[in-house]
Amino acid sequence: MGVSLTKGGNVSLSKQAPGLTAVTVGLGWQANAGCEPDGSALLCDRTGKVLSDEHFVFFNNLTSPDGSVRHCGSGAPVDGDDQRIEVDLTRLPDAVEKIVFPVSLYEAASRGQSFAQVRRAHIRVLDQEGGTELARYDLAPGGLSAETALVFGELYRHGAEWKFRAVGQGYASGLAGIAADYGVAVPEDALPGPAPAPAAVPGAHAGAPMPPAPQTSADPYQPPAPQTPADPYQPSVPPSPPAAAAPAPDPAAPASPYTTGSSSVTCFFDPHHGPGMTTVTWSPQWGVPRPVQTCAACAQRVQTTVPPFYTPPQQGYPQPVPQGYPQQGYPQPYGDHDHHHHDGGGRRFGAGALIGAGAAGLIGGALLNEAFDDDEPDVVVNNFYED
Repeated sequence: MGVSLTKGGNVSLSKQAPGLTAVTVGLGWQANAGCEPDGSALLCDRTGKVLSDEHFVFFNNLTSPDGSVRHCGSGAPVDGDDQRIEVDLTRLPDAVEKIVFPVSLYEAASRGQSFAQVRRAHIRVLDQEGGTELARYDLAPGGLSAETALVFGELYRHGAEWKFRAVGQGYASGLAGIAADYGVAVPEDALPGPAPAPAAVPGAHAGAPMPPAPQTSADPYQPPAPQTPADPYQPSVPPSPPAAAAPAPDPAAPASPYTTGSSSVTCFFDPHHGPGMTTVTWSPQWGVPRPVQTCAACAQRVQTTVPPFYTPPQQGYPQPVPQGYPQQGYPQPYGDHDHHHHDGGGRRFGAGALIGAGAAGLIGGALLNEAFDDDEPDVVVNNFYED
């Protein structure tokens, strides 16, 4: 029969079993239906913290990295022990100063359970070689209410000896609270418990209401535009500078009588008329007819005026005569009569008429030669284009 301990008591296992090399820690209880206690072990250094997260042995990590501590799992009770953890003292790292043995209730918070529903709990240490019980601690049946995890006891070094202490320390925060207390960084999904509270918004005060979201005037019948996340590997595109506002019109300026538009070509006849939005055929006094772009007013003037357009008569230049009208000062042919001088019948011309005709021909030739040398009249029609 081993040494029976009370809370806080300790015993030297090395003195109880000289030459001790391995022990078995037995954990037992009687729990209400639906309660699931789970035993575990934490391999700690002299500061009281675990050597690493892998040195926390529990139902999701049944063996320590060096194999010195092994959880035997859950199964049928053995000699009154519901779960057992085996410890090979010879294989423990030198940095391990103590091994803590807690028991927690699985999903206690969500199930509304605590150690008030657990009775006759105990922890005992057996010599693994012969199965002899070396020490035992029976937890008091009363005094537990809101605790969901409990440290039953611990093995620890004392010089060259291994000793056992009865602890009986309760935790209302469950196995996660014990793990945090001993420096274990276990993922949330590895430990049972309630879902973590959402992270606080930076800059927000506790209990202060959040400001309402701004209302937008988007069409409720249109689906919202899909949001594309920014690609971190793509260079950011600088925002385009805002367009300069158009200058306000001067109310004192007179309104233009000409049509304005988006054309980049101004009126062929006068750029001050505005853009050339209409294409018409222009028949100049000098040159051949061709299409031009004019404003609406000039287009109507071209279409309602007999050619040539926009060129007043020039002094000293012969003017074109409409077809079908005789030109004053020049002889006109009549029918099929020959207008050349001959002795036979037909019309005859006097010497004065011949001299006058010759002089007129010389003057006309000179005028035509000057006209071809300067093919533009004094009044030039503006033919201005904008790029």
